Amino acid sequence: MVSVGAVTAVTLIGVAATLGVSFLLSRTLLKGVASSFTLEMPPYRKPNFGRVIYTSIIDRTLFVLWRAAICSAPAGGLIWLLGAIHVGDVSAFSWLRGWLDPFGHAIGLDGVILIAFLFAIPANEIVVPTIIMGYMNGHKMMELSDPSALFAANGWTLLTAICLLLFSLLHYPCTTTTLTIWRETRSLKWTILSNLIPLTIAILTCGAIAQAARFMGWA
Repeated sequence: MVSVGAVTAVTLIGVAATLGVSFLLSRTLLKGVASSFTLEMPPYRKPNFGRVIYTSIIDRTLFVLWRAAICSAPAGGLIWLLGAIHVGDVSAFSWLRGWLDPFGHAIGLDGVILIAFLFAIPANEIVVPTIIMGYMNGHKMMELSDPSALFAANGWTLLTAICLLLFSLLHYPCTTTTLTIWRETRSLKWTILSNLIPLTIAILTCGAIAQAARFMGWA
């Protein structure tokens, strides 16, 4: 029941954030700009099930898997490289993790999770595999029999899981979406704002929930 309630709460927060940002933008940066648009619907045709299945598998599923695969290899290589390079007695990965840990802790996460989100900018699908590889000191990208034990050993709590879900839901879009925004608007301002606004909301939301949970003694 706790997990169901947490997922439901995260979903409701996402809906509230969407409506709230739309309300604020319509009264500030987009004040006076018409929000209505014309949606041209294609003519109704009898569904071609073969084409629907082909489009779903080839154009959707395989495209996402291929993008995740080509992005996970460089991310895994970079994590391995950071783990292999040592500055004194500390690896570059451990140093970066330690540098990000205080900020990550303030918003209910940790340094490894923040590194994973940075490396996953090209494709959000590799966030969790990158987290796992970071906890395993760069030895493996996948193939873990019991991820929950690994997460628990690295200090994960219910608060960590909730903040990870919230940050995944609210943070900046991936590179593909950002490029689409640029192609549609041809505006550097809106391309940057489309990343900064959700990132700011994600940080503030996770930070508020983390601090409130600690204040109430729940974490």
